[in-house]
Amino acid sequence: MSWDWEKLQEQKQRHQPGRAPDLGNLDEKIKQIKQMKFPGMKLAGVIALILWLASGIYIVEPDEVGVVQRFGAYNRTTQPGPHYHLPVPFEVVQTPKVTQVRRIEIGFRSGAQRGYASGQNRVFPEEALMLTGDENIVNVQFIVQYQIKNAQDYLFNISQPQKTVKDAAEAAMRKVIGHNKIDNALTTGKFAIQNETKRLLQTILDHYTSGVSVVAVQLQDVHPPKQVIDAFKDVASAKEDKSRFINEAEAYRNDLIPKTRGEVASIVNKAEAYKQTVINRAEGDSSRFLAVLHEYTKAKDITRKRLYLETMETILARPNVQKMILSSEAMAKAIPYLPLDRLGEPQRAGRMLGSAGTTTRIKGGN
Repeated sequence: MSWDWEKLQEQKQRHQPGRAPDLGNLDEKIKQIKQMKFPGMKLAGVIALILWLASGIYIVEPDEVGVVQRFGAYNRTTQPGPHYHLPVPFEVVQTPKVTQVRRIEIGFRSGAQRGYASGQNRVFPEEALMLTGDENIVNVQFIVQYQIKNAQDYLFNISQPQKTVKDAAEAAMRKVIGHNKIDNALTTGKFAIQNETKRLLQTILDHYTSGVSVVAVQLQDVHPPKQVIDAFKDVASAKEDKSRFINEAEAYRNDLIPKTRGEVASIVNKAEAYKQTVINRAEGDSSRFLAVLHEYTKAKDITRKRLYLETMETILARPNVQKMILSSEAMAKAIPYLPLDRLGEPQRAGRMLGSAGTTTRIKGGN
């Protein structure tokens, strides 16, 4: 086997310590590589550069805003539409949905969100059990709906937005429940509790500069613990009965008072009309009497005769009165008769008395 003596010497020189490597051949190899031509490399480089530059094109949807970060720091906010940012790693963009109403469930998880049977809720006692102002335990399940009002604050000021909102909502609800009695939480105070919790939660989130706007806080279920729920149901039923009785009494009062006032007004109006009628009749009678008196003073005999004739005409014109006409001679021989056996019959007695009293003297013996 023949040995290449020169190559062996070069290897020995390279392995000797303290000797600098011979770079003459290396420079020659680099020059050779530079002189070599690779077909298509320049074209591939140009295409890659174009694709890299085109990666900065992005579109913001109508329900989104674009938040551009340059080297990780906030740079600008863009509105819906097509935009451009410097390619990675210079700039990146996030597009949170600012019009979407997000929902957080506290004290329970619905089946639609947890993946188990629809219509069934899983209760989380560690979230739902709260202490009221009168030192009673109540199970409160509620939801919080919120939107992004400032995308910059939402993305950069809080690290876990959903957990932050959930923890702040639970703290706000516990504080509000702690200032209310259990009766308010179970019956008529739910609406006020919702509004107060929403206001307090918004205050907390604004203090965090979280960029979150609370849309609504809605109580889903409020009930006592299972151990005492039957007793609370009895109390609630009694209070509902009390409210129902009060409402019925109020309705009866509201129905009776207007009717009574109407009847009172009708009676008063009738009395006023009767009073006016009596006054007018009395004034007419007095005026007529004064007129007759005036005529009487002028001709007493004639007026007396006229009054007598008018009175007799009125009496004789009554169809229900029996009348007997007697002459003076017959009148002197007649015996007055009073029908005492008919006094119990007012109408018939009146007719008999009228017939007895309606006698007319006819002078001249006729």
